[in-house]
Amino acid sequence: MSPTAHLASGARPLGIVGIIRLGLVQTALGAIVVLTTSTLNRVMVVEFALPAMLPGALVAIHYAVQVLRPRWGHGSDSGGRATPWIIGGMATLALSGAAAAMGTALLGTSVALGVAIAALAFVGIGIGVGAAGTSLLVLLAKRVDPDRRAAAATIVWVMMIVGFIVTAGGAGHLLDPFSPARLVTVATSVSAIAIVVSVLAVWGVEGDPRAMAAPVAAGRGEETRKVPFREALAQVWAEPEARRFAVFVLISMLAYSAQDLILEPFAGTVFGFTPGDSTKLSGVQHSGVLIGMVTVGIAGTGRFGRALASMRAWCIGGCIASAIALASLALGAFVGPGWPLRACVFMLGVTNGAYAVAAIGSMMGLASEGREHREGVRMGLWGAAQAISFGVGGFAGTLASDVARALLGSPVSAYATVFALEAVLFLVSAVLAARVHPGRVSERTVALTEGETDADDPLYAPAKAGR
Repeated sequence: MSPTAHLASGARPLGIVGIIRLGLVQTALGAIVVLTTSTLNRVMVVEFALPAMLPGALVAIHYAVQVLRPRWGHGSDSGGRATPWIIGGMATLALSGAAAAMGTALLGTSVALGVAIAALAFVGIGIGVGAAGTSLLVLLAKRVDPDRRAAAATIVWVMMIVGFIVTAGGAGHLLDPFSPARLVTVATSVSAIAIVVSVLAVWGVEGDPRAMAAPVAAGRGEETRKVPFREALAQVWAEPEARRFAVFVLISMLAYSAQDLILEPFAGTVFGFTPGDSTKLSGVQHSGVLIGMVTVGIAGTGRFGRALASMRAWCIGGCIASAIALASLALGAFVGPGWPLRACVFMLGVTNGAYAVAAIGSMMGLASEGREHREGVRMGLWGAAQAISFGVGGFAGTLASDVARALLGSPVSAYATVFALEAVLFLVSAVLAARVHPGRVSERTVALTEGETDADDPLYAPAKAGR
């Protein structure tokens, strides 16, 4: 199936206004997530003096639940509509966000009850994020013209960050002076606003999927959508490009997320940065991320070349550039205070931002290639790989730092080792990205999914064995 098949079937491509409308869903999603993963984290540790492992475990729960993203994507495929899954996911996320705040507020009177409610709420948060996020990307993949997918990826990602920033600032102001009741009020209000914004943003954007599907069904014979989830997942896993891209997402996102929890401690330990200085350093990195995202969004759009191929090139280049930036941090660990740390961190932000948008743009392009009506399963598969990487990445980075320090006896060598390992992971990711060839999907997918083998593909054997 070609990248433009959905558009050619009768659906009108989304313009910038339509993309921004869908981006508002990401803004609403980000608003709830930042409260649950940041604000509640701080309240548990500081106000209630609980171990930091508690919020860490709760966040891990919400990532673990997202391994079910392929199942939710299959639900979107089977029903033929993404809108109900987006609204349902956001409703689940909103209710769970409010429940998480209630559970946190109860920690002051009953730790056991508060933890139980918060744990259930974070399960719901994972379900809501996975269902809404997966279906939103599927809808964008179906309705955005290939030449605008880079811009679309940039817009929705930046709008999610806007949700982080606006909510963190606004909620921080409203939470003072702090009280458990005020926490619940603020979180409930943010959740209510988020669900209203999401419903208004997505309403009517998808259109009538039956009208869109009619020309395709008439030309090719209608393909049944009501297949069991296991069969649908096996069909997608048997597609070499989808499988290769899943492995690429897993490895690259692991490298992307592993430095999150060690960068500021690294700056403090090796360069003597104060807490305020290291927080500003994080701001430098995020500024670079935004610049990298916008750059790829502009460069990968329209006249600059075929967008999907361009996104593949940006994925490879972004991984290589990220590896160079991480290598510079590893080298800086040995040089010490004379090293231009801020410049290196800014470069890491730019290269990470370029890689992230290119990866999302590639997801949107590849989701529509291959067997019909499996876009949700493909996007879910890649989303699950991303969730696993993010869930493992932060912990793995800190664990690797501790292990390296114990073995090498020096924090400098430990940090340098971890950054070097992340650089290697990004180089491996660049090789994996180079092995994904979008143009080959339509030529090979049907034959492969109907039983032919790909003797040259070392990843094929597990797929065949699993059928």
